[in-house]
Amino acid sequence: MKNLPTVPAATLPILNSSQRFPVRRVYCVGRNYADHAKEMGDTGREPPFFFIKPPDTLFECPPNASVDWPYPSLTDDLHYEVELVVALNAGGSRLDAAAARAAIWGYGLGLDMTRRDRQAEMKKQSKPWEIGKSFDHASPIGPLLPADALGGLVTSGEISLAVNGEQRQRGDFAQMIWNIEEMICKISEAWTLAPGDIIFTGTPAGVGPVVRGDEIRAKAAGLPDLVLRLN
Repeated sequence: MKNLPTVPAATLPILNSSQRFPVRRVYCVGRNYADHAKEMGDTGREPPFFFIKPPDTLFECPPNASVDWPYPSLTDDLHYEVELVVALNAGGSRLDAAAARAAIWGYGLGLDMTRRDRQAEMKKQSKPWEIGKSFDHASPIGPLLPADALGGLVTSGEISLAVNGEQRQRGDFAQMIWNIEEMICKISEAWTLAPGDIIFTGTPAGVGPVVRGDEIRAKAAGLPDLVLRLN
């Protein structure tokens, strides 16, 4: 028998620590800000929907420092989406609000990069759209911070994104259609959550295209900036 392959486990850095956070699954919440839902064609407080990205789509970014990010293949319409990320250290099924709150280990700042043209094509054909969301390096993310560093349960705080110094997105966590506790509860109805799961919590309005040579700077209250140079 040939030697079995050695596959490294996905981990994320923890700010000001030599320890790293082990990642099991990456959940994403779609259209979780009302203004973004409207720009994507929805209205009101629609039931949440979720998709999953492979952990190896995570692209580690240093805090407050620019990093080169490889522009993906097969797209002429690459979009940014800035998101608060929640990391869990407990899990279970059909969690109530108290259990959901207790499961939160910490937070990070991430980007859900999207090959929008490929996603749109798949939607028109009623086919799965992983090719639009789950490509290599599709999930840039900064270091995680323990929940206590942000005051526990995050319910408000500004989140924004600029391209080449021009602000494109700006919102507040308080504008989430489904707050952090609610989305954890909803996810746990469909999947059994576990330690090491992380959740991208949705993006405010203003998503749009970027091209090679652009610089993206994402900001969120209490978290280090995330800065990408597209090449």
